[in-house]
Amino acid sequence: MHYFKLSFLATAVLVAVTTPSMAEDLVFTLKNGTNSVLTHFFTSPVNENSWEGDVFGNQTLGPGESMRITIADGREVCRYDMRFEFQDSPDLDTTTDTQDLCELGEYTIEE
Repeated sequence: MHYFKLSFLATAVLVAVTTPSMAEDLVFTLKNGTNSVLTHFFTSPVNENSWEGDVFGNQTLGPGESMRITIADGREVCRYDMRFEFQDSPDLDTTTDTQDLCELGEYTIEE
């Protein structure tokens, strides 16, 4: 019986060590603290040279509104560049920022 317990424990440890860790989705709340409609939101890990697809798709985020954002790209990185594009706002045509999305629970884009 003692041998069985040790064998089971050794197998459990081996499975835990050899199983690849799965990347967790990055989830946060995005708030529009501007007076303009946010029409596009792009992200990309800081080490990438191009923007990935629009997170919003065909949605927009009006002034004062908030939206739950999930970035499920399967990567195991936390620092992302973010790009925001606004509708009919010459002062806010495009705004960029870099954040640690693993630590971010909420982000407010402001003018």
